[in-house]
Amino acid sequence: MNMSIYRHQLSRRGILAGAAAVGLTGTLAACGGSDDDSGSGKSSGPVKLTYWAWAPNMDKVAAIWNKKNPDITVTVSKQAAGKDIVSKLITAKKAGNAPDLIQVEYQSLPTLVSNDVLADISKYAKSAKSQFAEGLWGMVTLGTDAVYAIPQDSGPLMFFYREDLFKKHNLTVPATWDDFAKTARAAKKAVPDAYLTTFSANDPGLFAGLAQQAGAKWWTVGDGGKWTVGIDDAATKKVTDFWGGLVQEGAIDNQPMYTPAWSSALNKGTHLGWVSAVWAPGVLISSAPDTKGKWRMAPLPQWSAGEDVTGSWGGSSTGVSTDSKHAEAAAKFATWLNTDAEALAALVKEVSIYPAATKGQSGSVLTAPAFFPNQTDFYDTAAKIAATTAASAWGPNVQVAYDTFSDAFGKASKAKKSAQFDTALASMQSATFTDMKKQGFKVTEA
Repeated sequence: MNMSIYRHQLSRRGILAGAAAVGLTGTLAACGGSDDDSGSGKSSGPVKLTYWAWAPNMDKVAAIWNKKNPDITVTVSKQAAGKDIVSKLITAKKAGNAPDLIQVEYQSLPTLVSNDVLADISKYAKSAKSQFAEGLWGMVTLGTDAVYAIPQDSGPLMFFYREDLFKKHNLTVPATWDDFAKTARAAKKAVPDAYLTTFSANDPGLFAGLAQQAGAKWWTVGDGGKWTVGIDDAATKKVTDFWGGLVQEGAIDNQPMYTPAWSSALNKGTHLGWVSAVWAPGVLISSAPDTKGKWRMAPLPQWSAGEDVTGSWGGSSTGVSTDSKHAEAAAKFATWLNTDAEALAALVKEVSIYPAATKGQSGSVLTAPAFFPNQTDFYDTAAKIAATTAASAWGPNVQVAYDTFSDAFGKASKAKKSAQFDTALASMQSATFTDMKKQGFKVTEA
């Protein structure tokens, strides 16, 4: 299967063509990329690199590198995540003092590339491709011959369910989405005050991952740099109609995730399952502490029997900025950080990530989550699922699409009207297209 996320092979020039800054602002960066004015990307003496990252304890992993590489030392600067770091990076780039290294969420890559923040490090890091699943590697190349970052962690989607309650109520673990709907109805019939799960509009990442699994291509771009916005494509409409129908029917709940009420539903068992990602055990520990040993993980339901593909929710990479005068050294660290066995083990232990590198997804360092003592093969199963991750098609104004999702789908789920779900999707399409046009991109609609 061709995992390229765009319809054509592109050049960096093609991605940048017609792109104006996407209107993000932030606090001016306090520290620049480096002190070498050669601009060659190479260094003749000791190198000092700055790494902006939000993940906890990343400095402890960098310390391992620094001890072994005294000529290339990395200082980690803790940053806020999400759109905050994106806006701050664009501001820093405008001032010419972006850091050497950047922790970048996959969906933010096109925004940073179109604002000329991320360097193409293919001549230093292209050999790392073999360390990652094809879909994940496609997320950092944007379907081009360039390499804009090294994958760091991934969030393959899975289905988590209360094994005890499924057995008690004779419920079937769904293999397809049709099965999922049947199980939702059966759960509601067996336990009238409970639901299989909820549709939540307060985290667009899950919806994006579900659309990704279905084959959605929200943004594509041609050789001339002309973008196409297709958020309301057939794949996403299928996902929208499915979840909107279940909400209207009352077969699933419509409350947002991460609230006290949601945590209570998980803890009490009035939510019997959760479509989530590999990092879900960490959330369940705090949200449903009384349910330890009662959950189990299974592959995400498929749209057709026999298929084997998942989407992703979250995940980040390590990029090198165009301001760095030590691009080769920075790329060397980024590659080590995300492919070296010792570094991967440290990322798991200290940073609590699920590595993107295939070899980091198994081994003694990834012991089954303590919250899942009944599923000792948790990470063996997760690795098989992760290998089936579809590539995403992200664009330069993801935040606009995400903000519109939260607003429009939030209203639709509250109203419990399937038709309003369709209207919400149309709003995402319209807002995203209009914003790109306003910002000066060459853009059309699918």
